[in-house]
Amino acid sequence: MSAQTCPVSGRMNSVVGGTCPAGRSGPRGCAFAAFQPNLGAPTVYTEGSNDAGVLYEKERKTLNEMLMPEAPAREATNGLKNADNLNPTDDDLLAAALGAPARRVLMRAEEIGPRTGWKDGYLSSSYGFLPPDPSDSPVALRASSGRIWSDLCERMPGVVARGNVRTSILALPMIDADMIPDRALWAATVCLGILASVYRYEENNDGNDGVSILAPHGAFRDLSGEADDEEEETKGIPRNVAIPLRKICTRMGRVLPHLTQFDVSIYNYKLRDPTSIQPYVARTENMDLRWPVFNDRAEAMFLLCMAEVHGCFQSGIEIVTRCQEAVMNQDQEALLYEMVQLKSIIDQLPVVFHKISVNPNAGEQFANPVEWGQRYAKFSAPLSKRVPALSGLALPLFLLMDAFVGRKKYTSFLGVEAVHLRRWLPLNVRAFIAAIENHYRIPEFVKASGDPRLEGVLEGLIESYAGERGFMGTHRYKVYGFVEVVAKTGRTETNGNAGAGESDGRPWEEVHRTLSESMRERLDPYRGEVKVQPHQMRGSFEECRFQARILDRQIIDADQNRSTGMITFDLHNTGITFQSGDRLAVMPINPSYETAKVAAALGLEDMWDSVVPVEQGSVWARFSKHLEVISKKPSAGLTVKDVLKRGHLAPLTKDLVLTIHQMLRASSQTTLKILASDEWPVKGSVGDLLQTAIPEVAQDIWERAFDLSNLSWLPKLISLEVPRTYSISNSSPELLPSLVDLTVSRTESARDPIFQYVQPSLPLYGVSSSFLNPPPHLMDFPCGTADDDAVLIGVSRPIQFQLPPSATVPVAMFAGGSGIAPFRGFWQARSRSGIGRNILFLGVQSREKLLHQKELRGLVQDGSLELHTAFSRDRNGLVFDQASRDLVEQDMDPRYIDTTIVEQGLLVSDLVMSRSQGGLGGYLYICGSVTVYETVMSGLRQAIYTHRASTHATASSLLATAFAERRFMLDIFMTPLAIPNTTPTIPMSKLAAHTGHTKDSRMWIGVHGGVYDVTDFLPTHPGGTLIVAASAGLDATKTFDDLAHSSNPEVSSLLSKYRIGHLASKPDFRSNEISYLYDMWYQYLRNAVETLTTLSFEANNILEDSKVWFSSSGLFNIGGVRKFYQFQSRLMQNGFSTLFGAKLQEIYLKLSYSMANTIAPNLRLPDIIGTITRAQSSPDTTKAMKEVSEIGQFVCHNSKSARFHENGILSYSQAVTQLDLKFMEQIRDEAGFGMDAFDLIAAMDDPTSSKQVKLASYLLTVLERIAAHLEAYYASLSQESIYRPEIENNPARTRWNNLRHKVKDGSFFVLAQPLNMSSSDGMSTGIRARQNGVGVDFAQIFASAQQTLQHHTSSLPSHQMYESQQPRRLADAHTMRAANNSQAPSSFESQQQGNAIRRMSTFISDNMTTIRRLSRLPAEYDFTQLMATYGKHSQSASVGSTSVRSVGKSPSPVSSSSSLHVLKVRASSNASLPMGPKPLRTRTTLTGKPMIQRTPSFDQQLNHRRQQPPLPQKDTPSPMAMAALPRSASPNSLMNAAMSQLHRRQPPRSVTSLPSSPRASLALSTLGSVSAHAGSARRQMSGDGDAAGSVLPAGLKALKLGTNSAAEERMKMAQGRS
Repeated sequence: MSAQTCPVSGRMNSVVGGTCPAGRSGPRGCAFAAFQPNLGAPTVYTEGSNDAGVLYEKERKTLNEMLMPEAPAREATNGLKNADNLNPTDDDLLAAALGAPARRVLMRAEEIGPRTGWKDGYLSSSYGFLPPDPSDSPVALRASSGRIWSDLCERMPGVVARGNVRTSILALPMIDADMIPDRALWAATVCLGILASVYRYEENNDGNDGVSILAPHGAFRDLSGEADDEEEETKGIPRNVAIPLRKICTRMGRVLPHLTQFDVSIYNYKLRDPTSIQPYVARTENMDLRWPVFNDRAEAMFLLCMAEVHGCFQSGIEIVTRCQEAVMNQDQEALLYEMVQLKSIIDQLPVVFHKISVNPNAGEQFANPVEWGQRYAKFSAPLSKRVPALSGLALPLFLLMDAFVGRKKYTSFLGVEAVHLRRWLPLNVRAFIAAIENHYRIPEFVKASGDPRLEGVLEGLIESYAGERGFMGTHRYKVYGFVEVVAKTGRTETNGNAGAGESDGRPWEEVHRTLSESMRERLDPYRGEVKVQPHQMRGSFEECRFQARILDRQIIDADQNRSTGMITFDLHNTGITFQSGDRLAVMPINPSYETAKVAAALGLEDMWDSVVPVEQGSVWARFSKHLEVISKKPSAGLTVKDVLKRGHLAPLTKDLVLTIHQMLRASSQTTLKILASDEWPVKGSVGDLLQTAIPEVAQDIWERAFDLSNLSWLPKLISLEVPRTYSISNSSPELLPSLVDLTVSRTESARDPIFQYVQPSLPLYGVSSSFLNPPPHLMDFPCGTADDDAVLIGVSRPIQFQLPPSATVPVAMFAGGSGIAPFRGFWQARSRSGIGRNILFLGVQSREKLLHQKELRGLVQDGSLELHTAFSRDRNGLVFDQASRDLVEQDMDPRYIDTTIVEQGLLVSDLVMSRSQGGLGGYLYICGSVTVYETVMSGLRQAIYTHRASTHATASSLLATAFAERRFMLDIFMTPLAIPNTTPTIPMSKLAAHTGHTKDSRMWIGVHGGVYDVTDFLPTHPGGTLIVAASAGLDATKTFDDLAHSSNPEVSSLLSKYRIGHLASKPDFRSNEISYLYDMWYQYLRNAVETLTTLSFEANNILEDSKVWFSSSGLFNIGGVRKFYQFQSRLMQNGFSTLFGAKLQEIYLKLSYSMANTIAPNLRLPDIIGTITRAQSSPDTTKAMKEVSEIGQFVCHNSKSARFHENGILSYSQAVTQLDLKFMEQIRDEAGFGMDAFDLIAAMDDPTSSKQVKLASYLLTVLERIAAHLEAYYASLSQESIYRPEIENNPARTRWNNLRHKVKDGSFFVLAQPLNMSSSDGMSTGIRARQNGVGVDFAQIFASAQQTLQHHTSSLPSHQMYESQQPRRLADAHTMRAANNSQAPSSFESQQQGNAIRRMSTFISDNMTTIRRLSRLPAEYDFTQLMATYGKHSQSASVGSTSVRSVGKSPSPVSSSSSLHVLKVRASSNASLPMGPKPLRTRTTLTGKPMIQRTPSFDQQLNHRRQQPPLPQKDTPSPMAMAALPRSASPNSLMNAAMSQLHRRQPPRSVTSLPSSPRASLALSTLGSVSAHAGSARRQMSGDGDAAGSVLPAGLKALKLGTNSAAEERMKMAQGRS
């Protein structure tokens, strides 16, 4: 019931201008309140008054007057034997006596809250969960003795920047918390919580948390005066903060002292302009953090957006309460109104959350994930594991909405956490949520009502809140990319994988999975048990949850063929709501002439209603259940008609044709010809293919392929069609829109000539566009469904294509052809407000195809729209005349839309530029094809260059800023392009080389077997460069699918224009062992690329962002010093763990195993692990670590001295980060060389054993080079120094300060200390003989692997331990990430290390017998104890398969026809792998820089891939000429005649089975056979019959292998035989 609706008549404003129907008119309006009895609540219905206290009156009635005002009707009492039900129920009686529980809680909070400082939590009808005045409590605190707390918090960013946090906190006097007034308690809670948390942060990040040569940790803690009886939350925190924090929390009703997420967000903001109320006051653009800690935008955007969602929900508390009251009074109309209002609020939440941008051009909205993960994420750790974590899950809004929608399951990790966090909410909030959850439940009432409008609105509300395109879905996708960057750049824990347990997933993927599980729990009551992940619902039939019928099809231009038409759906009784910019998803239905061709060929004409068996859990099975739920009618199952009408019949995909080809046993020449096509998909339908193939195939083959006695093959052959989305072309002011309009342009093309004789001879129309907008001459022929039949539809909301929140902002719309569709809804909605300026740029072919011409002219004449047109094939133009405010005809040359944009360049430039840049800050929208998008962008760049920019780069920068500020929005569509097989195939190594991390370099990504150069797309990518760069140089197919980009037509359309080639698939090695090596090496290359790109994120932030190093006042920022110190410490202490830890040792173990098992057990191999170990403990490394330790001393202990070394620190950090990047580039390149070797091996015709030896010897040499690069890296690092007085601003003070520091720490008196000649001395270490190159056998390698496994025992809990331990909570995860662990690897690195350890353990278990023999282990050696540490691996070792397991994710395969174009070098049968590179030798030049020498043959023979000429740009073949329809082809006569000519299936000739003909097979080339004695060849080289297999490869000769005498004799014998 709204405040403007009469409670008796239900009409709007019934008192004004008339009499009250109930006689309850007061002096200022309606005074009737019977619908809300005995509440004492505001119930007066009035208009235009602000004095609510005067208008609100109370009316009380007796209970019998309210519940039994009249005697029961005679009809109700006749024949009743028991009249108990005529009396009111206890619930109704209690409701009448007390009122709605939510209202009572709300009234109590509003009455008591202002008097008590809102100690029970902020809760009010007018402000929701927000404080009525966000400055009230802080002002009260400033007026009390607690002002010293707020003063320090106000200057906290500067204190943190100068490194004086602990000193400043210790200097605070002890304040008696009992003297703080109630009004100031919330502010005191926030300030003291921040002081306690920031002190803990400084303790854990004090410059000794990384590389350190001192151990002064705890020096400050001794001054804190901690007592033995202190609580865990305040232990170690100075008592001048801990004691008042405990007392304040006790007064606030908190059982333990802690800081919450709502403390630092919704209670920690201040308004810039309290009068800026549109659309609501609490917006991020109108707020600042009152007490920031670091004052960076990542911290601000996260916390302010959390506050804004509650600002957006400000009126939601009152609406939710009214919903409960409507249920209590069983008032369906009132409930309908309130639920629609609530949905409109929830619809805005994704837009709010989307303001957090990772695009550096986004200005204030830019939230750098690197900064957030390394600073605020560590600060926000809870004070202990017992108290709630600072998680957005604890925000009141989301816990309330869970209760409102009736969430039943809380069994997932985040579900359990939500129940836990709810116990820590303020008591008012808890009481309100409990009232909504336990009394008068809205979902139950809606279901019982049977009102389709209520059910539809509730369905829309659920989708808006918990759906894939709603708030939860938006949040999940936003978090994915953000957490990926954070996890790779040092954050050691993530919320999601805190509950993940033992998993092989990556941290961001675990978070994605955890959030998906939480979403499914919310959807379960409405979707049943959800069997698929939420992102798999996107773009599927699951999005079409409503039924509607087509009302009309209209011609909206002068084209009588109606190539573009307007289709109207009837929405009565659906409950659908939409707004401008939304889209309608439609499940298309195939035309009858297509289904008839299939039915005739397969003999299904008389089986139209036969039920088709479907596999349980298949897409068709889920769709069958979906139809039952939507139609609310039970069904026996899908019929033949359903499958043919709803299935994918056109165009022909390669998988579909291949399936038919196999079913027909390769007996059809037509399928063979189609499979040889150069482009896919092929222009034709399943009916065309079957009609052409049926005369070619023997009847017995046809009958066995398409068995009519069992139709289970039909749903496997024909897949379910997917819905198409169309922009909604109207805007409705109604509460529930009754109509929805679509503007649909029909697509058509000529069918492939191979189908030219199939009847009826029609163009190939778009499946959905021809269903909605069929050609007029086909309207008389049945199109598959009557307009009265229901069509499955659904509404989706693209966040990136919504009208601006303010009606005054100017809007510019750019459309091409049918791209005008969404803008019709835009101008209808905007014209009702009549405030903002609306400009439309429209490009069409001719005046004949100008859509909505009459409506446009009317808007122009009314002054609601400015129209600028461009006709590309018509001289009769239209020009907007300013004087007459009308469109006038004018002769002009044909033009495209970019010409019109340039003509209006001054206006367009001002619209693009933001208000801060002096522009109008307009919102710009483009809707059309990719060609239209490119044309518009070209015109915009030229217009800005002409009028506002001095260079083209500046023009592009202005456009990029508009995109980043989300003022530039796109709705791009296109018909999928055919992909030719002639595009080049790009190897994985070449993809990995294009990460785009350096200036002017290109960025490539791989997706679904294609390679895309996205460099030019990065400036306009809504998510910015960081999110895309996280997948640069990689096969990003899984990420692409997880983010639902594969089902997003806009993404696919834009991506298609950047395709440059096919991605090489994994070769067929015909060897499990080589395939296993490939998977490991591919994963190593992937890790190298990811490490490089991640390193570049942090390095660029350190090198390029001045805010890291200098505060806003220009003073040197210790925060930048801390950032660089922790960054470099993590790299050096972990030794790049993902590349030089367990991952490399896993590869090394497998390669050495292959060599020892094939040649000789005591084969001498290069000591790779030893080289790495010596490099990490060398004098150069010690010197470099000491220098980094000096950086750490500047963080806190010597922060005042940092000002004397500012330039030295900056110069050092720049040089070191550049060395880091250069080193990672070298590792990436070496891994790429190894990847190329697999392609060469696959091209050889040698026996498997020979190829395995060649490959292993070569890869070992590559690993040796990688280890040598590590030595050279540390040698270069040791040459850099912080101490460079000559570049400082005051060299003398720098030298003097350095001298004072050395005197103080004693290092100045080093000459007075006695000499120490121990073995650990640096000099003795330096002269120790180096053991580079060859020197270990497999036994030593296995022993090293054994030590690694034992070392990781504590870090890899067993499977049983995972089962027995309690699930971790967010508090555990957040505490972990804030611990003193800068030396620990990031969560990404830890995950990779753990996976490698587990795989190594599994490999050893599976090959225990051979390893015991090769490593000469004693027979009684029991490996079970070692394996038992790793749980499931040790248990499965004895019973599991002994086959070699495949690990890692291989690249996405491409089609077999694509493999013809792989850039390979075919080797002859006796060819060997090119000679491996010699081990690197490093020597130091006069300047101290290492010099690396390479073997020329290595570069010449393996770098040929990297020296390929630029990829050729193939011209797309022109489409085939469309077969013209006969002019006389009219309606039914010719169509029916054509249908009669279809090839039809003949009846079976006999029931006796006939012998089948041999299946045709394709000729395949083989790479050669492996000798039957390959097993013995592993132990005796002479066992191979092929001479090529017995020759030692050149790579082995280069390694100078050392063996014992027996092994030497065997090799000499093998060489002699060759």
